[in-house]
Amino acid sequence: MNKHKNILQKTTILLALLLLAACATKSKNARIVEDFNKDWNFKIGDYPTAIQSDFNASDWRMLQLPHDWSIEGAFDKDSKTKQAQGFLPAGMGWYRKTFTIPQDWENKTVCVEFDGVFKNSEVFINGHSLGIRPNGYISFSYELSKYLKFGGQNVIAVKVDNSAQPNSRWYTGSGIYRNVRLVASDKLHVEEWGTFVTTPDISTEKASVHLEVDVKNASETEKEFRMVSSILNKNNVEVAQTESTQKIAANSSSKNIQNFTLKNPILWDTENTYLYKIVTKIYEKSTLVDSYETPLGVRYFNFDAEKGFSLNGKPMKILGVCLHHDNGALGAVENIHAVKRKLTILKEMGTNAIRMSHNPHSLEMMQLCDEMGFIVQDEAFDVWKKKKVTNDYHKDWDAWHKKDLEDFIKRDRNHPSVMMWSIGNEIREQFDSTGIAITRELAQIVKALDKTRPVTSALTENVIEKNFIYQSGALDILGFNYKHEDYKDFPKRFKGQKIIASESVSALETRGHYDFPADGIKAWPTKHGAAFDGNGDWTVSAFDQVKSYWGATHEENWKTIKKQDFMAGTFIWTGFDYIGEPDPYPYPARSSYFGIVDLAGFPKDVYFMYQSEWTTKPVLHIFPHWNWKEGQEVDVWAYYNNADEVELFLNGKSLGKKAKQNDDLHISWRVKFEPGTLKAISRKDGKVVLEKEIHTAGAAAKIDLSANKQTIKNDSYDLVYVTASITDKDGNLLPNANDLINFEVSGGGKLVGVDNGYQANLDSFKANSCKLFNGKCIAIIQSNGKNENIKFKASAGNGIPVATLDVEVN
Repeated sequence: MNKHKNILQKTTILLALLLLAACATKSKNARIVEDFNKDWNFKIGDYPTAIQSDFNASDWRMLQLPHDWSIEGAFDKDSKTKQAQGFLPAGMGWYRKTFTIPQDWENKTVCVEFDGVFKNSEVFINGHSLGIRPNGYISFSYELSKYLKFGGQNVIAVKVDNSAQPNSRWYTGSGIYRNVRLVASDKLHVEEWGTFVTTPDISTEKASVHLEVDVKNASETEKEFRMVSSILNKNNVEVAQTESTQKIAANSSSKNIQNFTLKNPILWDTENTYLYKIVTKIYEKSTLVDSYETPLGVRYFNFDAEKGFSLNGKPMKILGVCLHHDNGALGAVENIHAVKRKLTILKEMGTNAIRMSHNPHSLEMMQLCDEMGFIVQDEAFDVWKKKKVTNDYHKDWDAWHKKDLEDFIKRDRNHPSVMMWSIGNEIREQFDSTGIAITRELAQIVKALDKTRPVTSALTENVIEKNFIYQSGALDILGFNYKHEDYKDFPKRFKGQKIIASESVSALETRGHYDFPADGIKAWPTKHGAAFDGNGDWTVSAFDQVKSYWGATHEENWKTIKKQDFMAGTFIWTGFDYIGEPDPYPYPARSSYFGIVDLAGFPKDVYFMYQSEWTTKPVLHIFPHWNWKEGQEVDVWAYYNNADEVELFLNGKSLGKKAKQNDDLHISWRVKFEPGTLKAISRKDGKVVLEKEIHTAGAAAKIDLSANKQTIKNDSYDLVYVTASITDKDGNLLPNANDLINFEVSGGGKLVGVDNGYQANLDSFKANSCKLFNGKCIAIIQSNGKNENIKFKASAGNGIPVATLDVEVN
């Protein structure tokens, strides 16, 4: 019996091995995609001989991409990047990597893909230049095949030249700041960004799916191939399939069309982000030679001149924010975990849309918008031929704008989250007749690649006679920046036009700082270049009472938008503070004041105004903190919803009930401070909805540490954000604490960034310590690849005990 059992087991194993071998034979040439981020050498400066194989890079730094060298530098008042880019350094740098290519890749097409290099990159392989790409936000690739040493060592070198300054109105970063991949495919393969999926007809019962596939034959002979495409649901179960057989000439490309019927489709929307995918497989005879995935979200949307926006037939407002591409203390370094944290914070506020300001963002950002449910306005340019700063994109416009725009559209057009293409932001050509021809040209480029989405541009001029971009007649949607007081006149002024507030607000706040009284509205400054009475510590009150001269407070804008049914929605400037553009202050201010959330990721108080308006979850937020001088008059505000009224108590004594009147978005009390407990109770029909308390904090007693997650992967990319604060013995946050917190990290992580959200903090983002600002700071820990749990320590001295926190690594 045992003998027969052993024979059966051996036979089963042999059959399994034969099956695996057969499968390997059938797919031995399928596409290979490798992470190409690790083991790069880097050095700031110009090293033209680094392209040579025998170059000595022993004194170069070894690092893992993505990488931004600017964020590692010191703030410098005299930096050529100036205030707009946060006074951080730029310059020139070189990257270099030695790698081996397998011998059996010799008959493959091998490419390197860069998601973004800022800027003016030139890539070399084994001493040969592959090309340059001036635009720092565009994804691009090069074929390496004919220069490679298969089975031997190869050297890739990348020159990055960000030395011509100033070249931007915000922080850009410098270097290979997005991901890099090595891709090996058969000579017969789907081209890069080579698919385009649309859903022309959608009903409850079925959706028609139209797929275009660009196939390339890089061989010297004609090929016949079979193309099989399958739609898989979110559980990877096939729900539709089609196939076709084609011939393709040697050294040529062909466009291939396939159509599906998807039964009982589940629609993608901002709350139920159901995603299918299409897997396209290319077979030569019976051998699988390529496999390519295309995301698919089934949805339909409409912009209407009278009713605004609807998604899948449901009317809704676009509740959006504008975002720049930096990730705070990480600089321009793109990390999917940093982006997800940012989007999670915004989603919890009620945000349902992102405007990608003012350039193509990362693949990770686009992927997460699909997965998390954000409508995207995808934006290509901040300038056309006319400059905004000395060395910006206007210098590259003539040679590169068509290629850049085409690549941008092809890369992003399969994302269901994308519902608008923006061809420009506050473009100077709107003020002269050259804007007419350029607008028409750009719109035609977009429509040649995607007719399913509207084209827009963010305009500043709403007088028809002065706006030549509008006069082009090429825009499907008019985007207007600011001047909210004019919105009510738009239906008459722009009769029959679809309109969105493409950029709005530009209010100013510093988290946790409060100026009294809080019942007036100020513009800092009142006009460009005017003097203003700001704060000596470079702060702005967190009460929603200070705005830029061109903008509005958050409440002013939202009150206007919510009344205008014809307005598709709004994009607030901005969701997060960002590095650079620290209006209204000069140096030492180095990051913006516009965000609803500060640079460290801590929400400012106005976050809760939006949460009370943009979500249905119960909200009751009272502020400011409750540590003031005895007898000081303190304005207390409350944002709330789902309630008729709020009653405020101080040390158990009622200070009265208040309710929002007319279009109010908050209520307030003026209270003489006395230490103790401030308590608010919201009620609906006499029943308690929520209760919130703020306590006067006592003496510093301990460091409190909290992490945004308890477990990370040992993949060398995963991040955990640890918030540090100081509390009294009862756990009350000390709201004015500014202690220096020292950090130590051991085990499976490394410290990659620190910040406290203070816009004039000149300490390095890469330090091993951080001062608390208004009671808080963050430390960002990244996996170092080791499979060891992380031990995090924080110390402040002054008799306060050391605090520790453990993060599991798996």
